[in-house]
Amino acid sequence: MPSSALPISAPGETVTALGERETLRRIVRRLPRTRAELLGPGDDAAVVSAPDGRTVLTTDMMVQGPDFRLAWSTPYELGWKAAVSNLADVAAMGAVPTALLVALAAPPETPVAVLEQFADGMRDACAELAPGCGVVGGDLSTAGALTITVTAIGDLEGREPVVRSGAAVGDELAVAGSLGLAGAGVWLLYRDGSTDADAEGGREPDARRARVVRHEHPELVREQVAPRSPIGLGVAASDAGATAMLDVSDGLVLDASRIADASGVTIELHAAAIDGAAAVLMAIDPVVGRRARDFVLAGGEDHALLATFPAGSAPEGFRVIGTVRPRGERPVTVGGAAYERSGGWDPYADWDGAAG
Repeated sequence: MPSSALPISAPGETVTALGERETLRRIVRRLPRTRAELLGPGDDAAVVSAPDGRTVLTTDMMVQGPDFRLAWSTPYELGWKAAVSNLADVAAMGAVPTALLVALAAPPETPVAVLEQFADGMRDACAELAPGCGVVGGDLSTAGALTITVTAIGDLEGREPVVRSGAAVGDELAVAGSLGLAGAGVWLLYRDGSTDADAEGGREPDARRARVVRHEHPELVREQVAPRSPIGLGVAASDAGATAMLDVSDGLVLDASRIADASGVTIELHAAAIDGAAAVLMAIDPVVGRRARDFVLAGGEDHALLATFPAGSAPEGFRVIGTVRPRGERPVTVGGAAYERSGGWDPYADWDGAAG
């Protein structure tokens, strides 16, 4: 991934040693500017233009432990992923991402270099996936675990927002982006990137083992720690007449069910399309084996764009994987049959307590 032309702070320069003001100065100078900026970082609040008269807003939090492991992700990748997970939500509304607000809470001993590399990741994600979007402000505090909160702002540019409740019977379901890679990547990191179980069955993320996983399965791990969502296709979907849309963050079946429930329909995923996606995943990395289909259906965190369109109108970059049917017993079926594993992440139910 690209590296900043600005130097990285020395290892001994921690947040505590430099203080909030100098730490913020070093972070802010690395962050991208936005074309919508009228007043950027440095005042009590930022001012951005909103020519449409409406503003799309979303926010997301990532906490070390339940949401990411420093043993598995570099600071640069954390910045990239924090940006992408919010940019994708704006894109899924059919809007153009214009600005980000970033709040960080870091342990006192955190090297400033970690936060600088985080900023570099955010900058490069915006430059590659949402050119013209930048960071206009934020906050810095302290905490026992690294905590990242990002708020994203978007401009509809005169379009109507694409919501989840507009899918109509007869529409086609289409997806842009990868399916299953990120889920397979995190499965490998949990399986092979952790210490052996102790007497109580506990496992801790292990950086050395994770490096081996990266070397052996680069594409799967990369899509987990630094996903490449097709941000620009959100506008293309809206212009093509998308009737409903969201980003696939919690798994294909679970996220498709959200469209189905909001729209009062059933979505039938085509078995051939799912099998085809599983075959693509296996071709990338055969290690997934028989699990490939489950990763496609329930893996999550690919941040692909999932949308419904009137039949035959899905734009270039989207591939049809399903059909909208009248509401039946289940919100989503796969080839007309039930799929019991819905996927998705619940930090209250699923976190094992490890921080890494």
